[in-house]
Amino acid sequence: MGSLMMRKGEERDGFIHPQAIVENGAKIGKGVIIEAYAVIKGTVTLEDNVEVKSHAYIDGYTTIGEGTVIWPFASIGTKTQDLKYRGEKTFVVVGKNCEIREFVTINSSCIENSTVRVGDNCLIMAYCHVAHNCTVGNNVIMSNGAMLAGHVVLEDFVIIGGMTPVHQFSRIGAYAMVGGLSRVTLDVPPYTIGGGSPYRLGGLNLVGLKRNNFSFEVRSLLSKAFKITYRSGLSVADALKRISEELPLIPEVQHWLDFCSRSQRGLIGFEGVARESLVKNEELVEEEV
Repeated sequence: MGSLMMRKGEERDGFIHPQAIVENGAKIGKGVIIEAYAVIKGTVTLEDNVEVKSHAYIDGYTTIGEGTVIWPFASIGTKTQDLKYRGEKTFVVVGKNCEIREFVTINSSCIENSTVRVGDNCLIMAYCHVAHNCTVGNNVIMSNGAMLAGHVVLEDFVIIGGMTPVHQFSRIGAYAMVGGLSRVTLDVPPYTIGGGSPYRLGGLNLVGLKRNNFSFEVRSLLSKAFKITYRSGLSVADALKRISEELPLIPEVQHWLDFCSRSQRGLIGFEGVARESLVKNEELVEEEV
């Protein structure tokens, strides 16, 4: 049975195949379609117009947002692979209108009442992995085989190329594009493009910014912020101070400053710089991948 084509605002009839397994207690919204051999555990919530394809498995305290499609053999809400898990009650929340493709794994969290979140309008392609305590923003694209270790943060409109692992506790800023077969071990600033192993920044993600209607003025100011940070030879702290003094603090420039100044793992491109926050927090680098 294929997806039902719907016009905006149009309601559809829900359908649960008799060979699907939907446990008592599961909350099923209007217009939900559950195909044969899918398994929905009793603690799961499927909001309106969700579609769960054959052989998908949804477990734990998981909520799937309205209009999201879960494709065959995806596994969502299962126990974290973090060995420190001791049976805490944790959650998974997937937003609206997402596409979770074949064999994607989205684990539950570790630490009582913590949540793994995937935002709205995300495309997570086949064989991707989202680990415990991750936060994925809105309109994110993860290409086939991209993998997030624990506590990773992807801001809105991030694109990650195929077969790219992201190290635990790393962050990737809004509108950044990460190339395929890369290795992300530190924080990737917003609005940038880069890739490789070791990772190298190529500059601003100008094509992505243009496609998302960033004005020439905004792109120019972000270009100046990038050059001051990465081409001036200044330390991170001095570069950010210079940006705050010399550039208009439009929202995008302010986001650049906030993201870079709050880095705990350190910024890509400054791998040789001592990171005081990591020295103070040894347990962060001892976490298992």
